Amino acid sequence: MNYTLHQLQVFAKVVQLKSITKASEELHMTQPAVSIQLKNFQDQFEIPLTEVVGRKLYVTDFGTEVYKMAERIINEVHAIKYKTMAYKGHLTGRLIISVVSTGKYVMPYFLSDFINENAGVDLVMDVTNKSRVIKSLQNNEIDFALVSVLPEGMKVNDEVLLENELYVIGNKHEKKITKPITKGEINEMPLIFREEGSGTRFVMEQYFKKHNIHVRKKMELTSNEAVKQAVIAGLGNSVMPLIGIRHELLNGDLKIIPAIGFPIKSKWHLIWLKEKKLSPVAEAYIDYIRKNKDKVLNKQFSWINKVPSKKMN
Repeated sequence: MNYTLHQLQVFAKVVQLKSITKASEELHMTQPAVSIQLKNFQDQFEIPLTEVVGRKLYVTDFGTEVYKMAERIINEVHAIKYKTMAYKGHLTGRLIISVVSTGKYVMPYFLSDFINENAGVDLVMDVTNKSRVIKSLQNNEIDFALVSVLPEGMKVNDEVLLENELYVIGNKHEKKITKPITKGEINEMPLIFREEGSGTRFVMEQYFKKHNIHVRKKMELTSNEAVKQAVIAGLGNSVMPLIGIRHELLNGDLKIIPAIGFPIKSKWHLIWLKEKKLSPVAEAYIDYIRKNKDKVLNKQFSWINKVPSKKMN
C-alpha cells in the first residue's frame, strides 16, 4: 500500500459529508480532483470503502473502520504540528465552532484577529442548520456554537456577541410607505419563511403567536440566501435579520418595510457546555472575546445603526 496523507484527508472529508460535491467545496478542490483521489485511495483495497445507491453515497462497514483509523492518523499529524509550535512558545491546537447558517454573517468577524494573531491555531468552522449545531454541541464534538435561540434543556455557558434585529423586507419595487404598516397589513402579506427548525423562523413565529398575527405563508426555503433571492425576484415578502441583508440594502435590491412592533429583537449567543473542560485554545479564545468584543462591534458592526432604510422609506 502506498496511500498518502492527502488521500486520507480527502477520504475522511467525503465520509464526514457523505458527498463528493460538499467535500470538494470544503477542501477547495474540484469535484473531479476529489473523485480521482478517492479512486486512487480505493484502488489500494480489495474491499469497497464506499458505494453509490440511487446517486447517494454510502460508506461500507469496512470504509467506516478505515475512516476511524484515518482520523487517528490525521489527528496525530496535527499533534506533531501543534507540539512543534508549542515548543516554540506559541498557542497551538484546533478551535472547533458550529454556526447556524445566518451566523456566517457574524462569526468570522469575531475570529479573524484571534486566528491571525495565533498562527498555531487551526480553525474548523461548520456552518449548518440549527438542529445539527445543537446535536454537535450535545455530542461534545465542538468547542463552541453560535445560535440566536438558546437550546432548551441544555446547561450551557453563554457569551452574548451582539443583538439580532429582524425586519419586514420587500424588494425595490415596493410602493413608498408613509407610515408603519399594521399587524393587519402583515396578515395580508404573502410571506416567505425559512425552513422548520431555523432560528430566524422560530423567533418570527414566536412573535406572531404572541401578537396574534396570522400570516399567510407563501413558500418555505432552506437558506437565508434563497429567501433574499426570492424577495428580490418579487415572489413575496419576508422577515429577515438585518445582519444578513447589508449589501442588498445598500445596493437597493431590498428595502425595509417599517412595521408596528418591529424590529423583532433577539441576540447572537456564543455558547458551550457548562461541564466541558475547555482546551487551552478555547480558553484563550473566550478570554479574547471578553477583552475585544466591544472593539469588534465598533469596527465591524457600527454600520447597523447607520442603515438609512431602518427609518421610514
